[in-house]
Amino acid sequence: MSDQRTARALLREAGTTYAEQAGFPLADKPMPLYRLLVLSVLLSTRIKAEIAVAAARELGEFPTAERMRAATWQQRVDALGRGHYVRYDESTATALGKGAELVLDRYRGDLRRLRAEADGDPEEIRQRLREVPSLGPVGADIFCREAQQVWPELRPYFDRKALSGAEKAGLPADARRLARLVDEQDYARFSAALVRITLEKGLLREITATA
Repeated sequence: MSDQRTARALLREAGTTYAEQAGFPLADKPMPLYRLLVLSVLLSTRIKAEIAVAAARELGEFPTAERMRAATWQQRVDALGRGHYVRYDESTATALGKGAELVLDRYRGDLRRLRAEADGDPEEIRQRLREVPSLGPVGADIFCREAQQVWPELRPYFDRKALSGAEKAGLPADARRLARLVDEQDYARFSAALVRITLEKGLLREITATA
């Protein structure tokens, strides 16, 4: 199977971004960007992706940094519990409160200000994201992987997890070469698909069988 055919099959069968799976369409606006930040925090812990996504849906009742800060610690814990995010619920509830405080204090609740202050530098964006409690390098990668859909300066963004998926699928483990396989507007979806085949056992076999 050619690389392009494999890429098309991955997009078709597994090319749903995690933001879409969590129930919010990503846009360059304060609310969806903040929800992506929360989702990235949840996905960066050692917990199943589907549980993190379910918890992000529940935390959608606090869709802005203002709402998250105003929520009580127990309300955050309860929302995480409804998503079965129970292993790290208490520490994550604390981190989300502190993260909301940081986003409000430094960026007035609008992550587009983070982007502007980074002056379009992807590494500076990553460094600023890593200041968010419980995010770290993995979470910053997750955020950028998804945010490239609306922040073109991040493209192409295929982090180590995505490159690992590419290698597993027999594709080039190189961001620039992967970028040539799909349209630019599909980079985020393609990256999500590559990540999924590293996390979901048997998914790659199912996709290649139907390609």
